[in-house]
This record gives sequence, structure tokens and C-alpha cells, in this order.
Amino acid sequence: MAVWFRLYLHPSKTSPFIRHVVATLLGLYLALFCFGWYSVHFLVQSGLSYGVMIFASLEHMHKYCFIVTLGYLIVCQITRVYVFDYGMYSADFTGPMMVITQKITSMAFEIHDGLSKRREGQLTPSQKYLAISRMPSLLEYLSYNCNFMGILAGPTCSYNDYMAFMEGTSYQRRHQENANGKENGKAKQPEPSPKRAVVSKLCTCAISLTTYLSLYRLLPVDHSIDEHFVSTTPFYLQVVYLYLAMLALRPKYYFVWTLADAINNAAGFGFNGYDADGSPRWDLISNLRILDIEFATSFKLFLDNWNIQTAQWLKRVCYERCPVNPTAATFLLSAMWHGVYPGYYLTFVTGIGMTMAARAVRHNIRPYFLVSDSHKRVYDVITWASTQVAICYTVVPFVLLAVGPSLKFYSSWYFCLHLLCLLVVLVLPVKSRRRQARAKEDAAQDEQRDHSSTDNNCNQKDKST
Repeated sequence: MAVWFRLYLHPSKTSPFIRHVVATLLGLYLALFCFGWYSVHFLVQSGLSYGVMIFASLEHMHKYCFIVTLGYLIVCQITRVYVFDYGMYSADFTGPMMVITQKITSMAFEIHDGLSKRREGQLTPSQKYLAISRMPSLLEYLSYNCNFMGILAGPTCSYNDYMAFMEGTSYQRRHQENANGKENGKAKQPEPSPKRAVVSKLCTCAISLTTYLSLYRLLPVDHSIDEHFVSTTPFYLQVVYLYLAMLALRPKYYFVWTLADAINNAAGFGFNGYDADGSPRWDLISNLRILDIEFATSFKLFLDNWNIQTAQWLKRVCYERCPVNPTAATFLLSAMWHGVYPGYYLTFVTGIGMTMAARAVRHNIRPYFLVSDSHKRVYDVITWASTQVAICYTVVPFVLLAVGPSLKFYSSWYFCLHLLCLLVVLVLPVKSRRRQARAKEDAAQDEQRDHSSTDNNCNQKDKST
């Protein structure tokens, strides 16, 4: 469908209205085919939220829309899990609703940034870029939420980027972001083909799917809580097994997210400028960087390269806007968005401690290893191993889902990493990123005041002379 859409409904051949209608109808058809009458929830969630956008006051619309959209998602998740299908990975109709929730809430905040009376200085550069200057029509709204390219597995994207793609201005927009309308010193280039990027990503999908289907039954995560395994296996081998089990599980996500990215690219969506060598980049809405995940040397680096668009959504609607403890609020929102299984909350509560401890270690210990390249390599090896173990330890409840098995696993490890994180945070305190940024701003302002006062004194001396 995506290839056909790019070839026969290209913006040069048809109007944005036709593209919106076709993309929406194909998306609703796929939703009906996969989820049956449950797909009505997609329209109900979208309709309720659009009503809030239209009728609520602009000053509070984004907050009401956030509550309504997330609340409806949570109600559907509770119904599915505790009424119909506990613990089963069947065709989960709340999966697409999670992506729709991201899109609706992002749009609500972007409309608020673009149409409310907020001063320009109150917006960050990214908020200015994403701000929506007019209220979307119902067709544009449904096309953004329910288009066939992203309704099943996403990924989410900004409304402005989606509209630029549908209107055929995305290529020019990326060109104009460079000085004098040039790319890498070259004249403006013609529209690039996504063929190479799509083929490469489909190959990655094939490798990921083959790896997952070959290994996940051989290395099940729940084997790590088997009583015989725990009692007879040395602890260091338990650590190795857990790492290998998680390594075998991750290709499932690599397959889904890479395939979703390839579908959007095949439709012509996802162009992000050119590399230094002039080759086109198709990573505007990519959701992961596999090598950066597998070789991450910190908890933050792992999270920055895993489910990228969701991390961006959490940052834009929560972390940048929450006035109190944004790190904890962001992890809590992530848990609520993922679902109602208790394991999700155990994972994200553990993740808060891991993030704080990793930040403290990086702030206090890393500078001692930057004295030479050899010391830095030793530090990278140690932090890589620590990061992989910490990630595996943190996400076990996310896989096991229930409280009992999750606590059984942590008990078999004597809650060692929880206690270690607590010790690190207490012994190695570190300022939050927000405080550090504020301190830098205050220092810069003080320096500017000193500089201006010095200039004034010099000017007065010149005048008196």
C-alpha cells in the first residue's frame, strides 16, 4: 500500500485532500481487518479528544485533552487485561490506541503552543518548531491519527512533519533548514528515492525476526526464576543467562519498529536531509538505533536509542513541562501509558532509581577516567557491562508482568541493584539537569551583568576624560 501510495498518489499528481481521504480509509480498513469492532475505540478516542480541542478554552484545552485521551486508553487497558485477556499477547487493540494517544496529546500541546497567548520567549526552540498555527480540520486530524502507514505500530510523529509530507513540502522544508537553500555546499537536490533505505530496513527486519524465532524459546526469561535453576546455578551464570535471554527478546521489537519505519519510508515519509557525503537520510521517525542500544555505555544512552519517538513524546508533554520532579513524573507517565500490568510499574519505579544512580556515577566518577584514552576505554567497557546488567535487571518485571514472579526474581538477586542504587544516590549526590541548566543560566547572566557594568564604568571614564 505504501509503495502504491507514493507512486500513484504523489503530491505532484493529486491534491492533499485525496491523499488524506485515501490514507484515512486504508487505515480504518486495516484497523477493522485486524481488530474487528474493537477498532471503534480508535474513532471514539479520537472523536472525544477532537471535541475537547474544539469546545474547551484554548488556555486549558491541552490539559483536558491529555486527561480524556489517556483516561480513555487506561479504561480500555483495564477492560482488556482484567475482563478479557490477562497475560495474553493476542491482537491487542490498545496497542494502536497507545500511538493515537501520543499523537493526540502531542497535537494538543502543539496547538496550545501555537495558538495561545504564550510569549515567544516561553517556548523552547523545539516547541517553536512544532507549534501548530491553525486548528486542524476533522479530515486532517483523522488522517494524522489513523493513516494506514502508522495505525498498527506507529511510530508517532509531529503533526507539522506529517502535514508537510501529505502536502508535498517535506523535501523543500528540509532543504530550507540549511543556509541559502543548499545541502552540504551543493545546489538543491531533487526528491530522493527511499528504495535503498527501505531495502536495508527490510533486511534488518528479516534478520531480527529470524533471530527472535530461533532463540526466544531456547532462552525464556521466566527460566531465570525457576527454583532449580536458581538453586543450582552460580550467580555469575545467572547474570549471563539473563543477559542472553534479554538479548534474544529484543529482536522482536527491532522487527516491529523497523518494519513500521520502512512502511513510512516506502510511502515517502521520513526524509531527514542528507549526510555529509550527500546520501539521503530516512530517519526522521525512526524508533531505534540497534548498535547504539547494544553498545550503550550508560542507562541514558540506552533509553535515548530505544523507542525514540516515545521518548521524545514523554520529553515534550511531561519532562519539559512538569514543574516538580520531572524524572519521576516521566517514568510514571510511561508506566501508565504502557498499561495496567503491575510489572510495568515495578520496572519504571526501578528505572527512576537506576537513572538517578547512573547520573550520579557519571557526574562524580567519569571525570577521573578521562585523563587518557586507555582509561576511557576501561571506563567504557565497565559501564557497558554495568548498563546491560542494569537494563536486564530493570525490565524483567516488564516481561513477567505479574507482581509475584517479579518479586521472586528480585528476591533471588537479593534486591542487590536496588540497594546499590540507593547507596550510590546517598553517597554521590548530584544536581538535577534542570538545576544545572538554571545554575549555568544564572552564571551567564551574572557574567553579562559584570561585563555590562564594566563597560559602563569604562564609558563613564571615557566621557570624563
